[in-house]
Amino acid sequence: MHSPPQQPHRNGETTSYPIPNHPFHSTVSLRKLRRFNYLILVFRIASFSFSLASFIFMLSTSRGPNSPRWYHFDAFRLVVGANAIVALYSLFEMVASVWEISRGATLFSEVLQVWFDFGHDQVFAYLLLSADSAGTALARVLKGRDTCTAWNAFCIQADVSIALGFLGFLFLGFSSLLSGFRVACFIIKGSRFHL
Repeated sequence: MHSPPQQPHRNGETTSYPIPNHPFHSTVSLRKLRRFNYLILVFRIASFSFSLASFIFMLSTSRGPNSPRWYHFDAFRLVVGANAIVALYSLFEMVASVWEISRGATLFSEVLQVWFDFGHDQVFAYLLLSADSAGTALARVLKGRDTCTAWNAFCIQADVSIALGFLGFLFLGFSSLLSGFRVACFIIKGSRFHL
């Protein structure tokens, strides 16, 4: 039986599996791979957008000199920090996705890129989920006190920020599923490509 030719990696290693630029790779497979990469990019853009919007909404919650501020509450500080971290991470991953789509190669070696994406997607998704859960619990407590009757705009804006954070988590979770699929493909086939 004839085995596929050795293909050089970006980092100099060789493999015995076909890569997308191999002359015998079908154009249908390349289109599927391109669609998969664009889907990951869309999820990264959505995660970035919602996390950044959540961060901005929480920062702009104060409406007057005596209004409560987000930094007076530990849970809201966690929401701001987690959304800022996820927005920065998503921005980095958007750049990495655009690089991969345009150049056909990953920023890091393939094995490192696959595990980097999956591990960080998992960690930051759980960070965002826990921060938004803590923010939700605090928002519910504030609704039972005089804070939300006296400063209704503060509570509404905090609720919007937390909801946007949950949407950021949702799209980061979708990205995590796709990066998990890439890890599974890498373990099974020796390549992040599922083709």
